[in-house]
Amino acid sequence: MKKIKALTVFGTRPEAVKMAPLVQELKKTNLIDCEVAVTAQHRQMLDQVLSLFDVVPDYDLDIMEDRQTLFDITQRALIGLKEVLEKSKPDLVLVHGDTTTTFVGALASFYMHIKVGHVEAGLRTHNKWLPFPEEMNRKLTGALSDLHFAPTMTARENLIREGVDPKSIFVTGNTVIDALKTTVKKDYVFNEPVLNTLDFKKNRVILVTAHRRENLGQPLKDICCGLLDVVNRNPDVVLVYPVHLNPAVWDTAHEILGNHERIILLSPLDTDELHNLMARCYMVLTDSGGLQEEAPSLGKPVLVLRNETERPEAVKAGTVKVIGTARENVLREAEVLLSDEDEYARMANAVNPYGDGFASRRIVESILYYFGLSDKRPEEFRPEM
Repeated sequence: MKKIKALTVFGTRPEAVKMAPLVQELKKTNLIDCEVAVTAQHRQMLDQVLSLFDVVPDYDLDIMEDRQTLFDITQRALIGLKEVLEKSKPDLVLVHGDTTTTFVGALASFYMHIKVGHVEAGLRTHNKWLPFPEEMNRKLTGALSDLHFAPTMTARENLIREGVDPKSIFVTGNTVIDALKTTVKKDYVFNEPVLNTLDFKKNRVILVTAHRRENLGQPLKDICCGLLDVVNRNPDVVLVYPVHLNPAVWDTAHEILGNHERIILLSPLDTDELHNLMARCYMVLTDSGGLQEEAPSLGKPVLVLRNETERPEAVKAGTVKVIGTARENVLREAEVLLSDEDEYARMANAVNPYGDGFASRRIVESILYYFGLSDKRPEEFRPEM
């Protein structure tokens, strides 16, 4: 029986975290020949994840350059992937989510008449500028894809409203929940020394990440001022903020939050460090998409530092609350969770709508079904609400 040749394409750390479990599952399957291509749109952060999950790329474009623009990434990735596709000759290209690498991977495959499978398909804010450029990246990728691996029923419904054939949509859950099964450990010892000194029982540790393009400038200043208010008003709170290396983020965070004994500003953490910190913290404040999915599976309430989210399932389930970026909102909403035990318990114990740890397996089963190597359509992921 002829094997299916699948080429996975990704370029950033978030993609790698979510694609690595799928690569591992694909390589277990004797009916699929799996190759890996990375653009290295992000270099150092990507390499850490590849090492963590023991994924060795078959093709590495290494496109990252200092102060690269979207134009630079798009051009270099498109030309590089043309050569990769000519060598690999896959039956299916698998891309993930909403990065520039994702869109370009789908576009290059379309140009060469190769089928595209979109992992984490169907997320929408319905505002092409928020988040930028991710919203349009995922919409354009969806338009170019043949197989749509939607993490939730809401994502499936988004795709159907856009005219996607329901038969090409498979609801799988999110692969990031698969990744957490590997990275989070009870006896984990942090590589970052200061994290081993934290007393997670005596202090309530708040994990913060904030770096999205739309929050740069005044919104990020407002967020940081609100965070400072939270720490100053709550003497048992310790704030840990791994700060993005973008000077627009790094400089603002250090200017407002630096030199406080209960605020720890770090360089970006490796994936396993971040996941294990998340597992031990009290709650999460973030403008990240991935943390909105990861933290609820660890029983941590999430306050989203954005005005819109493409992950409404978590809001509906009660694991996540969108609070915007205003200074007074950050203080007010954080203090609700610090003072109201019932509200904290409601968010912490809500059912995670994003996965059960078997998304990668469902995706592999869906690929086999699509290519006629299995006669059984996989059962869809449905959380027990």
